[in-house]
Amino acid sequence: MSVFKNVIVYRIEPAWSQTLAEAEEGLGKQRFVPCGPSQEKSAGWVEPRGEANGPLVESIDGQWLVEYMIESKQVPGSVVRRKLDERCAHIEATTGRKPGKKEKKELKEDITLELLPMAFTRSARVTVWIDKAENRLVINSGNASRADEVVTSLVKSLDGFAVALINTQIEPAAAMANWLLTQEPPAGFTIDRECELKASDDSKAVVRYAKHPLDIDEVKQHITDGKRPTRLALTWDDRVSFELTHGLLIRKITFLEGTGDGAAGGKKEDNFDADVAIATGELGQLVPALLDALGGEAAFSAAPADDSVKPATAPAAAPATTAPADAADAAEEEDAPF
Repeated sequence: MSVFKNVIVYRIEPAWSQTLAEAEEGLGKQRFVPCGPSQEKSAGWVEPRGEANGPLVESIDGQWLVEYMIESKQVPGSVVRRKLDERCAHIEATTGRKPGKKEKKELKEDITLELLPMAFTRSARVTVWIDKAENRLVINSGNASRADEVVTSLVKSLDGFAVALINTQIEPAAAMANWLLTQEPPAGFTIDRECELKASDDSKAVVRYAKHPLDIDEVKQHITDGKRPTRLALTWDDRVSFELTHGLLIRKITFLEGTGDGAAGGKKEDNFDADVAIATGELGQLVPALLDALGGEAAFSAAPADDSVKPATAPAAAPATTAPADAADAAEEEDAPF
């Protein structure tokens, strides 16, 4: 049940309509190819099941699943600096002059290219769920820049594809503050025992609670004093626990005991289908419930294809414009350095 861990949710342009075969053909034009000896990074689409030459789009109970692979090579900066110092010292010793800024830059680039074939390769796979019936795109990442890259690749691969980050009528931070002050979460949700509050003034003070009851006067006082919730742990319908952020990122998703009864065992491919069906089925109910709890969704307004991952402009009613996790959140969520 690890198909989704941290997700960013987008709204797909309602007019987009492609068949499974058309999507397969489009993604095939950007199929992943491993890094070459002197290549720093490579990215593209791979088979979700991990089977060579399999389909790039898996349709399970009508839900499309695709997977984006990112591979990079990184030469340690300390090694490059040491080599650069050695070459600069050699140039000075043999010619009597010190390399200038431009020459040092060129030397550094040459050294990096020479060392790339010996660098270790790191890779990451990003699961992407396309719900055509609900015009919803879900990317399994807590890193905004990585999600941007995936969306950009989708826009290039799929004709007419456009998305916008979801806007809600109530800002998540304001809603979470109200739930903590009143201790009345929306119907179907319960407040768990983790929370982060940040001051909005110049102090940038942060208070975190972990494995701690949140129905205490201290939490209410922090909010009254001006601290805003940036993260709050919740459980939906006793089926899925997660953490909601001020940017409408859904983090630390855990499907609770009983959610996947009957999914374990059997063939590997059967487990894959069951995991995807359960995860998309549960999240397919959780996301709409969460949006309703935040006052509902604002009208769709797709961004241009070359800037497709920026939030849509808020309409006249001025709903909260949501965005993925901030830089600190993104750094926490992703281990890979690219």
